[in-house]
Amino acid sequence: MNNLNNIQMNTNEADIEKVLSRGIEALFPNKDFLKSKMIKGERLTLYLGVDPTGPTLHLGHAIPLKKLGEFQKLGHQIILLIGDFTAMIGDPSDKTAARKKLTRDQVLENCKEYKKQVSPFISFEGSNPALLKFNSEWLSKMNFGDVLELASLMTVDQMLKRDMFARRIEEGRPIYIHEFMYPLMQGYDSVAMNVDGEIGGNDQTFNMLTGRDLIKTLKGKEKFVVTTKLLTDSSGKKMGKTEGNMVSLNQSPEDIFGKIMSWSDELILPGLEIATSIPNEDIESIKKMLESGSNPKDYKMILAKEIVTMIHGADSAEVAQKSFENTFSKGEIPEDIKEIEASSGSLLRDLLVKGGIVSSNADWKRLVEGNAISFLEKDETVSDILIKIEKDCTVRVGKKRFAKIKIK
Repeated sequence: MNNLNNIQMNTNEADIEKVLSRGIEALFPNKDFLKSKMIKGERLTLYLGVDPTGPTLHLGHAIPLKKLGEFQKLGHQIILLIGDFTAMIGDPSDKTAARKKLTRDQVLENCKEYKKQVSPFISFEGSNPALLKFNSEWLSKMNFGDVLELASLMTVDQMLKRDMFARRIEEGRPIYIHEFMYPLMQGYDSVAMNVDGEIGGNDQTFNMLTGRDLIKTLKGKEKFVVTTKLLTDSSGKKMGKTEGNMVSLNQSPEDIFGKIMSWSDELILPGLEIATSIPNEDIESIKKMLESGSNPKDYKMILAKEIVTMIHGADSAEVAQKSFENTFSKGEIPEDIKEIEASSGSLLRDLLVKGGIVSSNADWKRLVEGNAISFLEKDETVSDILIKIEKDCTVRVGKKRFAKIKIK
Protein backbone atom coordinates (compact mmCIF):
# COMPACT_ATOMS: atom_id res chain seq x y z
CA MET A 1 0.00 0.00 0.00
CA ASN A 2 1.12 3.52 -0.76
CA ASN A 3 1.54 5.73 2.29
CA LEU A 4 -0.38 8.91 1.43
CA ASN A 5 1.39 10.75 4.25
CA ASN A 6 4.63 10.57 2.26
CA ILE A 7 3.18 12.40 -0.74
CA GLN A 8 4.33 15.99 -0.96
CA MET A 9 1.70 18.24 -2.54
CA ASN A 10 3.10 21.13 -4.58
CA THR A 11 0.88 24.15 -3.88
CA ASN A 12 3.12 26.74 -5.52
CA GLU A 13 0.78 29.12 -7.35
CA ALA A 14 3.15 29.73 -10.27
CA ASP A 15 3.58 25.98 -10.88
CA ILE A 16 -0.16 25.42 -10.67
CA GLU A 17 -0.88 28.32 -13.01
CA LYS A 18 1.48 26.86 -15.60
CA VAL A 19 -0.23 23.45 -15.46
CA LEU A 20 -3.66 25.06 -15.81
CA SER A 21 -2.69 27.40 -18.65
CA ARG A 22 -0.20 25.92 -21.06
CA GLY A 23 -1.75 23.89 -23.86
CA ILE A 24 -5.20 24.16 -22.27
CA GLU A 25 -8.27 24.74 -24.41
CA ALA A 26 -10.85 25.01 -21.61
CA LEU A 27 -11.47 24.28 -17.93
CA PHE A 28 -14.86 23.35 -16.48
CA PRO A 29 -16.52 24.68 -14.46
CA ASN A 30 -13.72 27.31 -14.55
CA LYS A 31 -10.04 27.75 -13.76
CA ASP A 32 -10.59 29.39 -10.36
CA PHE A 33 -12.62 26.38 -9.14
CA LEU A 34 -9.76 23.99 -9.80
CA LYS A 35 -6.92 26.36 -8.96
CA SER A 36 -8.29 27.11 -5.50
CA LYS A 37 -8.46 23.41 -4.65
CA MET A 38 -4.88 22.85 -5.79
CA ILE A 39 -3.51 25.84 -3.88
CA LYS A 40 -5.25 24.61 -0.74
CA GLY A 41 -3.36 21.33 -1.10
CA GLU A 42 -6.35 19.11 -1.83
CA ARG A 43 -5.14 15.83 -3.31
CA LEU A 44 -7.33 15.32 -6.37
CA THR A 45 -8.04 12.14 -8.30
CA LEU A 46 -8.22 12.57 -12.06
CA TYR A 47 -7.98 10.36 -15.09
CA LEU A 48 -7.39 10.08 -18.80
CA GLY A 49 -9.35 7.51 -20.77
CA VAL A 50 -7.91 5.81 -23.85
CA ASP A 51 -9.83 3.46 -26.10
CA PRO A 52 -7.53 0.77 -27.58
CA THR A 53 -8.76 1.04 -31.18
CA GLY A 54 -5.24 0.40 -32.52
CA PRO A 55 -2.00 -1.20 -31.31
CA THR A 56 -0.11 2.02 -30.77
CA LEU A 57 -0.74 5.33 -29.07
CA HIS A 58 0.31 8.45 -30.93
CA LEU A 59 1.31 12.06 -30.38
CA GLY A 60 -2.34 13.05 -30.04
CA HIS A 61 -2.46 10.86 -26.93
CA ALA A 62 0.90 12.18 -25.70
CA ILE A 63 -0.46 15.71 -25.25
CA PRO A 64 -3.08 14.88 -22.55
CA LEU A 65 -0.72 12.22 -21.15
CA LYS A 66 1.91 14.91 -20.67
CA LYS A 67 -0.65 17.09 -18.87
CA LEU A 68 -1.72 14.15 -16.71
CA GLY A 69 1.92 13.63 -15.75
CA GLU A 70 2.16 17.28 -14.69
CA PHE A 71 -0.69 16.75 -12.21
CA GLN A 72 1.07 13.63 -10.93
CA LYS A 73 4.26 15.61 -10.30
CA LEU A 74 2.25 18.08 -8.22
CA GLY A 75 1.20 15.15 -5.99
CA HIS A 76 -2.27 14.31 -7.31
CA GLN A 77 -3.60 10.78 -7.86
CA ILE A 78 -3.82 9.98 -11.55
CA ILE A 79 -5.50 7.09 -13.36
CA LEU A 80 -4.93 5.79 -16.86
CA LEU A 81 -8.22 4.20 -17.85
CA ILE A 82 -8.15 1.71 -20.71
CA GLY A 83 -11.55 1.72 -22.43
CA ASP A 84 -11.51 -1.99 -23.21
CA PHE A 85 -15.33 -2.05 -23.14
CA THR A 86 -16.03 1.27 -24.87
CA ALA A 87 -13.50 0.46 -27.61
CA MET A 88 -15.73 -2.40 -28.75
CA ILE A 89 -18.46 0.18 -29.45
CA GLY A 90 -16.37 3.02 -30.83
CA ASP A 91 -16.34 6.73 -30.04
CA PRO A 92 -18.38 8.64 -32.66
CA SER A 93 -16.59 11.94 -31.90
CA ASP A 94 -15.77 13.81 -35.13
CA LYS A 95 -16.69 10.79 -37.25
CA THR A 96 -18.79 11.12 -40.42
CA ALA A 97 -19.73 7.44 -40.22
CA ALA A 98 -20.03 4.80 -37.52
CA ARG A 99 -16.78 3.19 -36.40
CA LYS A 100 -16.15 -0.44 -37.23
CA LYS A 101 -16.93 -2.50 -34.13
CA LEU A 102 -14.04 -4.42 -32.58
CA THR A 103 -14.03 -7.79 -30.85
CA ARG A 104 -12.79 -8.17 -27.29
CA ASP A 105 -9.78 -10.14 -28.51
CA GLN A 106 -8.86 -7.31 -30.90
CA VAL A 107 -9.18 -4.73 -28.13
CA LEU A 108 -7.00 -6.67 -25.69
CA GLU A 109 -4.38 -7.29 -28.36
CA ASN A 110 -4.32 -3.57 -29.19
CA CYS A 111 -3.58 -2.42 -25.65
CA LYS A 112 -0.83 -4.92 -24.79
CA GLU A 113 1.94 -2.33 -25.17
CA TYR A 114 0.07 0.73 -23.86
CA LYS A 115 1.61 0.74 -20.39
CA LYS A 116 5.08 0.74 -21.92
CA GLN A 117 4.15 3.46 -24.42
CA VAL A 118 2.84 5.84 -21.73
CA SER A 119 5.84 5.35 -19.41
CA PRO A 120 7.72 8.44 -20.70
CA PHE A 121 4.82 10.62 -19.52
CA ILE A 122 3.45 9.08 -16.32
CA SER A 123 4.96 6.80 -13.70
CA PHE A 124 3.47 3.63 -12.23
CA GLU A 125 6.18 3.48 -9.57
CA GLY A 126 7.46 5.62 -6.68
CA SER A 127 5.60 7.21 -3.80
CA ASN A 128 2.72 8.47 -5.98
CA PRO A 129 2.17 5.80 -8.65
CA ALA A 130 -0.39 6.10 -11.40
CA LEU A 131 -3.23 3.57 -11.35
CA LEU A 132 -4.19 1.47 -14.37
CA LYS A 133 -7.86 0.54 -14.73
CA PHE A 134 -10.15 -1.04 -17.35
CA ASN A 135 -13.73 0.09 -17.78
CA SER A 136 -15.00 -3.42 -18.54
CA GLU A 137 -14.72 -3.89 -14.77
CA TRP A 138 -18.02 -2.03 -14.30
CA LEU A 139 -19.58 -1.61 -17.76
CA SER A 140 -19.63 -5.33 -18.54
CA LYS A 141 -21.57 -5.99 -15.32
CA MET A 142 -24.45 -3.64 -16.11
CA ASN A 143 -27.77 -5.28 -17.01
CA PHE A 144 -30.42 -3.90 -19.35
CA GLY A 145 -32.25 -2.25 -16.46
CA ASP A 146 -29.07 -0.45 -15.42
CA VAL A 147 -28.58 0.80 -18.98
CA LEU A 148 -32.15 2.07 -19.24
CA GLU A 149 -31.80 3.86 -15.90
CA LEU A 150 -28.61 5.53 -17.13
CA ALA A 151 -30.19 6.43 -20.48
CA SER A 152 -33.07 8.14 -18.68
CA LEU A 153 -30.63 10.81 -17.50
CA MET A 154 -29.97 12.17 -21.00
CA THR A 155 -32.25 13.39 -23.78
CA VAL A 156 -32.14 12.80 -27.53
CA ASP A 157 -32.08 16.58 -27.96
CA GLN A 158 -28.83 16.75 -25.98
CA MET A 159 -27.26 14.15 -28.25
CA LEU A 160 -28.40 15.83 -31.46
CA LYS A 161 -26.59 19.01 -30.43
CA ARG A 162 -23.30 17.26 -31.12
CA ASP A 163 -21.75 18.67 -34.27
CA MET A 164 -20.95 15.35 -35.93
CA PHE A 165 -24.49 14.02 -35.42
CA ALA A 166 -25.92 17.24 -36.88
CA ARG A 167 -23.60 16.87 -39.89
CA ARG A 168 -24.67 13.28 -40.45
CA ILE A 169 -28.34 14.24 -40.40
CA GLU A 170 -27.65 17.03 -42.89
CA GLU A 171 -25.73 14.63 -45.15
CA GLY A 172 -28.32 11.86 -44.86
CA ARG A 173 -25.90 9.50 -43.07
CA PRO A 174 -27.24 7.07 -40.46
CA ILE A 175 -26.82 7.51 -36.70
CA TYR A 176 -26.97 4.26 -34.76
CA ILE A 177 -28.50 3.91 -31.29
CA HIS A 178 -25.30 2.42 -29.86
CA GLU A 179 -23.47 5.65 -30.82
CA PHE A 180 -25.87 7.58 -28.59
CA MET A 181 -24.90 5.21 -25.79
CA TYR A 182 -21.18 5.87 -26.07
CA PRO A 183 -21.11 9.23 -24.20
CA LEU A 184 -23.20 7.65 -21.45
CA MET A 185 -20.76 4.79 -21.06
CA GLN A 186 -17.75 7.07 -21.04
CA GLY A 187 -19.53 9.41 -18.67
CA TYR A 188 -20.35 6.56 -16.31
CA ASP A 189 -16.61 5.85 -15.97
CA SER A 190 -16.39 9.00 -13.83
CA VAL A 191 -19.20 7.77 -11.60
CA ALA A 192 -17.78 4.25 -11.23
CA MET A 193 -14.33 5.54 -10.24
CA ASN A 194 -15.77 8.45 -8.18
CA VAL A 195 -13.08 10.81 -9.51
CA ASP A 196 -12.64 14.52 -8.97
CA GLY A 197 -11.76 15.29 -12.57
CA GLU A 198 -10.85 14.19 -16.09
CA ILE A 199 -8.36 15.22 -18.76
CA GLY A 200 -8.72 14.79 -22.50
CA GLY A 201 -8.33 16.44 -25.87
CA ASN A 202 -10.90 19.09 -26.73
CA ASP A 203 -12.52 16.69 -29.20
CA GLN A 204 -13.66 14.77 -26.10
CA THR A 205 -15.39 17.75 -24.48
CA PHE A 206 -18.93 16.44 -24.98
CA ASN A 207 -18.12 13.00 -23.58
CA MET A 208 -16.28 14.41 -20.57
CA LEU A 209 -19.05 16.90 -19.80
CA THR A 210 -21.55 14.03 -19.95
CA GLY A 211 -19.54 12.45 -17.14
CA ARG A 212 -19.60 15.75 -15.30
CA ASP A 213 -23.41 15.82 -15.53
CA LEU A 214 -23.78 12.18 -14.49
CA ILE A 215 -21.55 12.35 -11.41
CA LYS A 216 -23.31 15.53 -10.30
CA THR A 217 -26.72 13.87 -10.67
CA LEU A 218 -25.79 10.50 -9.16
CA LYS A 219 -23.27 11.53 -6.50
CA GLY A 220 -23.81 15.25 -6.00
CA LYS A 221 -20.18 15.84 -6.92
CA GLU A 222 -18.71 18.75 -8.90
CA LYS A 223 -16.29 17.15 -11.36
CA PHE A 224 -13.73 19.33 -13.13
CA VAL A 225 -12.81 18.80 -16.78
CA VAL A 226 -9.51 19.82 -18.38
CA THR A 227 -9.51 19.89 -22.19
CA THR A 228 -6.18 20.16 -23.99
CA LYS A 229 -5.55 21.78 -27.34
CA LEU A 230 -5.26 19.53 -30.38
CA LEU A 231 -2.33 19.51 -32.76
CA THR A 232 -3.93 19.96 -36.18
CA ASP A 233 -2.45 19.99 -39.66
CA SER A 234 -2.85 22.70 -42.28
CA SER A 235 -6.29 21.37 -43.27
CA GLY A 236 -7.53 21.57 -39.70
CA LYS A 237 -7.55 17.80 -39.18
CA LYS A 238 -6.18 16.49 -35.91
CA MET A 239 -3.03 14.40 -35.88
CA GLY A 240 -4.16 10.80 -35.54
CA LYS A 241 -4.25 7.36 -37.07
CA THR A 242 -7.56 8.05 -38.82
CA GLU A 243 -6.03 10.98 -40.71
CA GLY A 244 -2.82 9.14 -41.63
CA ASN A 245 -0.47 11.82 -40.32
CA MET A 246 0.27 10.52 -36.85
CA VAL A 247 3.54 10.14 -35.02
CA SER A 248 3.27 6.80 -33.23
CA LEU A 249 4.84 6.46 -29.80
CA ASN A 250 6.43 3.14 -30.78
CA GLN A 251 8.20 4.55 -33.84
CA SER A 252 11.98 4.80 -33.85
CA PRO A 253 13.62 8.11 -32.86
CA GLU A 254 14.80 8.56 -36.47
CA ASP A 255 11.32 7.99 -37.90
CA ILE A 256 9.72 10.41 -35.42
CA PHE A 257 12.34 13.06 -36.11
CA GLY A 258 11.89 12.73 -39.87
CA LYS A 259 8.10 12.76 -39.63
CA ILE A 260 8.09 15.99 -37.65
CA MET A 261 10.52 17.59 -40.09
CA SER A 262 7.97 16.84 -42.83
CA TRP A 263 5.25 18.82 -41.03
CA SER A 264 4.14 22.18 -42.39
CA ASP A 265 5.87 25.23 -40.90
CA GLU A 266 2.63 26.43 -39.30
CA LEU A 267 2.81 23.54 -36.81
CA ILE A 268 6.07 24.76 -35.27
CA LEU A 269 4.62 27.18 -32.70
CA PRO A 270 1.57 25.14 -31.60
CA GLY A 271 3.78 22.04 -31.50
CA LEU A 272 6.28 23.77 -29.22
CA GLU A 273 3.50 24.96 -26.92
CA ILE A 274 1.49 21.79 -26.45
CA ALA A 275 3.98 18.98 -27.15
CA THR A 276 7.16 20.22 -25.45
CA SER A 277 8.33 21.76 -22.18
CA ILE A 278 10.30 24.61 -23.76
CA PRO A 279 9.76 27.76 -21.63
CA ASN A 280 7.05 30.12 -22.86
CA GLU A 281 9.51 32.98 -23.18
CA ASP A 282 11.67 30.89 -25.51
CA ILE A 283 8.65 30.08 -27.67
CA GLU A 284 7.83 33.78 -27.83
CA SER A 285 11.38 34.49 -29.00
CA ILE A 286 11.09 31.81 -31.69
CA LYS A 287 7.82 33.37 -32.82
CA LYS A 288 9.52 36.74 -33.26
CA MET A 289 12.40 35.15 -35.15
CA LEU A 290 9.99 33.42 -37.53
CA GLU A 291 8.12 36.68 -38.08
CA SER A 292 11.40 38.39 -38.90
CA GLY A 293 12.14 35.88 -41.67
CA SER A 294 14.39 33.31 -39.97
CA ASN A 295 14.54 29.86 -41.56
CA PRO A 296 11.63 27.78 -40.14
CA LYS A 297 13.67 24.62 -40.59
CA ASP A 298 15.98 25.60 -37.71
CA TYR A 299 13.05 25.80 -35.30
CA LYS A 300 11.38 22.68 -36.65
CA MET A 301 14.62 20.89 -35.77
CA ILE A 302 14.19 22.14 -32.19
CA LEU A 303 10.60 20.86 -32.15
CA ALA A 304 11.60 17.46 -33.54
CA LYS A 305 14.43 17.05 -31.05
CA GLU A 306 12.24 18.04 -28.09
CA ILE A 307 9.51 15.56 -29.03
CA VAL A 308 11.97 12.72 -29.61
CA THR A 309 13.59 13.55 -26.25
CA MET A 310 10.20 13.39 -24.54
CA ILE A 311 9.45 9.95 -26.02
CA HIS A 312 12.87 8.28 -26.27
CA GLY A 313 15.29 10.39 -24.20
CA ALA A 314 18.00 12.95 -24.92
CA ASP A 315 20.63 10.51 -26.20
CA SER A 316 18.28 9.01 -28.77
CA ALA A 317 17.19 12.49 -29.85
CA GLU A 318 20.83 13.50 -30.41
CA VAL A 319 21.43 10.42 -32.59
CA ALA A 320 18.20 11.03 -34.52
CA GLN A 321 19.15 14.63 -35.24
CA LYS A 322 22.61 13.65 -36.49
CA SER A 323 21.08 10.93 -38.66
CA PHE A 324 18.67 13.44 -40.16
CA GLU A 325 21.45 15.94 -40.81
CA ASN A 326 23.64 13.28 -42.42
CA THR A 327 20.93 12.22 -44.83
CA PHE A 328 18.53 15.06 -45.50
CA SER A 329 20.40 18.24 -44.58
CA LYS A 330 23.52 17.29 -46.50
CA GLY A 331 21.62 16.74 -49.70
CA GLU A 332 21.60 12.97 -49.77
CA ILE A 333 17.81 12.78 -49.58
CA PRO A 334 15.30 15.55 -50.37
CA GLU A 335 13.07 16.67 -47.49
CA ASP A 336 9.97 16.20 -49.67
CA ILE A 337 10.79 12.54 -50.34
CA LYS A 338 7.88 10.66 -51.91
CA GLU A 339 6.14 8.29 -49.52
CA ILE A 340 4.48 5.14 -50.86
CA GLU A 341 2.08 3.10 -48.72
CA ALA A 342 2.24 -0.64 -49.26
CA SER A 343 1.08 -3.95 -47.88
CA SER A 344 3.68 -6.32 -46.47
CA GLY A 345 4.92 -8.66 -49.19
CA SER A 346 4.45 -6.20 -52.07
CA LEU A 347 6.94 -6.32 -54.95
CA LEU A 348 9.27 -3.33 -54.77
CA ARG A 349 9.19 -3.17 -58.57
CA ASP A 350 5.42 -2.68 -58.64
CA LEU A 351 5.53 -0.03 -55.91
CA LEU A 352 8.17 2.06 -57.64
CA VAL A 353 6.58 1.78 -61.08
CA LYS A 354 3.13 2.68 -59.75
CA GLY A 355 4.64 5.50 -57.69
CA GLY A 356 6.33 6.99 -60.74
CA ILE A 357 9.85 6.54 -59.36
CA VAL A 358 10.69 3.98 -62.07
CA SER A 359 9.19 4.36 -65.54
CA SER A 360 8.49 0.72 -66.40
CA ASN A 361 9.22 -2.92 -65.58
CA ALA A 362 11.95 -2.87 -68.21
CA ASP A 363 13.51 0.24 -66.63
CA TRP A 364 13.36 -1.50 -63.24
CA LYS A 365 15.17 -4.55 -64.59
CA ARG A 366 17.85 -2.37 -66.19
CA LEU A 367 18.42 -0.44 -62.96
CA VAL A 368 18.67 -3.60 -60.84
CA GLU A 369 21.14 -5.18 -63.25
CA GLY A 370 23.18 -1.97 -63.11
CA ASN A 371 23.27 -2.02 -59.27
CA ALA A 372 21.48 1.34 -59.26
CA ILE A 373 18.88 0.56 -56.58
CA SER A 374 19.69 0.29 -52.90
CA PHE A 375 18.23 0.35 -49.40
CA LEU A 376 19.65 3.26 -47.38
CA GLU A 377 18.99 1.73 -43.95
CA LYS A 378 21.20 -1.29 -44.66
CA ASP A 379 23.41 0.26 -47.34
CA GLU A 380 22.43 -2.77 -49.42
CA THR A 381 22.14 -2.96 -53.22
CA VAL A 382 19.07 -4.66 -54.66
CA SER A 383 19.96 -7.66 -56.84
CA ASP A 384 16.65 -9.53 -56.99
CA ILE A 385 14.17 -8.13 -59.54
CA LEU A 386 11.30 -9.81 -57.64
CA ILE A 387 12.30 -8.60 -54.17
CA LYS A 388 9.39 -8.11 -51.76
CA ILE A 389 9.07 -5.45 -49.07
CA GLU A 390 8.23 -6.65 -45.57
CA LYS A 391 8.92 -3.51 -43.49
CA ASP A 392 9.40 0.26 -43.76
CA CYS A 393 12.44 1.26 -45.80
CA THR A 394 14.01 4.08 -47.83
CA VAL A 395 15.02 3.26 -51.39
CA ARG A 396 17.51 5.09 -53.59
CA VAL A 397 17.09 4.81 -57.36
CA GLY A 398 20.15 6.07 -59.21
CA LYS A 399 21.67 9.16 -57.63
CA LYS A 400 18.72 11.53 -57.26
CA ARG A 401 15.53 9.53 -56.95
CA PHE A 402 14.26 8.38 -53.55
CA ALA A 403 11.15 6.76 -52.09
CA LYS A 404 10.12 5.98 -48.54
CA ILE A 405 8.06 2.78 -48.36
CA LYS A 406 5.61 2.68 -45.44
CA ILE A 407 3.93 -0.64 -44.60
CA LYS A 408 0.24 -0.21 -43.74
